[in-house]
Amino acid sequence: MTQAPARRPVGRRQHDREIVSLAVPAFGAIVAEPLFLMADTAIVGHLGTAQLAGLGVASALLMTAVSVFVFLAYATTAAVARRVGADDLQAAIRQGMDGIWLALLLGAAVVTVALPTTPALVNLFGASDAAAPYATTYLRISVLGIPAMLVVLAATGLLRGLQDTKTPLYVAVAGFVANGALNAGLVYGAGLGIAGSAWGTVIAQCGMAAVYLVVVLRGARKHGASLRPDAAGIRASAQAGVPLLVRTLSLRAVLLIATAVAARLGDADIAAHQIILSLWSLLAFALDAIAIAGQAIIGRYLGAGDTQGARDACRRMVEWGVAVGVVLGVLVVLTRPAFLPLFTSDSAVKDAALPALVIVALSQPISGVVFVLDGVLMGAGDGPYLAWAMLLTLAVFTPVALLVPVLGGGLTALWATMTLMMTVRMLTLWTRTRSGRWIVTGATR
Repeated sequence: MTQAPARRPVGRRQHDREIVSLAVPAFGAIVAEPLFLMADTAIVGHLGTAQLAGLGVASALLMTAVSVFVFLAYATTAAVARRVGADDLQAAIRQGMDGIWLALLLGAAVVTVALPTTPALVNLFGASDAAAPYATTYLRISVLGIPAMLVVLAATGLLRGLQDTKTPLYVAVAGFVANGALNAGLVYGAGLGIAGSAWGTVIAQCGMAAVYLVVVLRGARKHGASLRPDAAGIRASAQAGVPLLVRTLSLRAVLLIATAVAARLGDADIAAHQIILSLWSLLAFALDAIAIAGQAIIGRYLGAGDTQGARDACRRMVEWGVAVGVVLGVLVVLTRPAFLPLFTSDSAVKDAALPALVIVALSQPISGVVFVLDGVLMGAGDGPYLAWAMLLTLAVFTPVALLVPVLGGGLTALWATMTLMMTVRMLTLWTRTRSGRWIVTGATR
């Protein structure tokens, strides 16, 4: 385990070095995660259309679980970083262990509920008669890996809080390689079909969790931190995570509503929407890396009682967010003609996507500010405000989005509404950071 010293960096260059040293490895780790699904898709796709369709349904359910429980990483990062700033590494690791114990408890609960209800969950997502058996097989096996997956989230948050984003990168890359090898060997070598793909992913996830636990155990021994479950600490971790869960579910609701509206616009529009949404998610990875750096840096400054350092770091990260957003926006505009043919040859889909992509490009600087300030407030432990702000954003977005098909608007109008959503988020987050109410110093908030 490594951690940066709890001192205030001097000057913009040192801020920049710190942001880059945390954000770049974090970006690599974030990008490695969806590669798991891509590897599974590439291997299972050669088994047949029904198998691939089954994988699509099961993966949608699993990815929903990941998004719901991502608060395990966010809340742990902020809490651990504060204790690092307060120069109490023993308490920092102890806090991270509370997050890991919470992950194990939640994972066990999910397995208990999901295993007997797997067929019903598959039917709920509308799997065809041909795809349903494959979806059920893949999901029933994959559920067994959820506890490991949640441990990975919590342990990643612990290491980020310790200002270490390199270890998660190494583990993510190793996990991706192992997942690909195991999938190929079990699906084709052992002839297990789609079940082999699920087992390969579960084994890779368990291996990643084991590596994280070894790293954490070494750090705990080094600093004399207790590994035993602490009811009060686990309860505190859960309480810190609830507002972030509300925030995440509200954001997921925005994306689901946007997809439902796009589906009402017609086949070409929903197809174009899915392409744009995949690009939007990819762009979010780059911006989220800066947000992760923000969680770790801000938490450490506040734990050290350095309010001016926290303000300076926040200001510099916002500048980074805007700059990266501008670069991403320019890249989207320039690569539109080459990007779309990779996904479709349908001229109607292209015609629907081209103007909407311009809206996406123009909104990237706004997204840059949103992601950064989101990370800053998470690092400050300001979860309740983030929850209320996202609920307000959902309340503004929903009626406007639902009016798009009623008023005859197309996909470009829908993505203009998505930009409105991001603008509302920016205003709520900017108002909070300007107020200074997020600045609460000390080892705990």
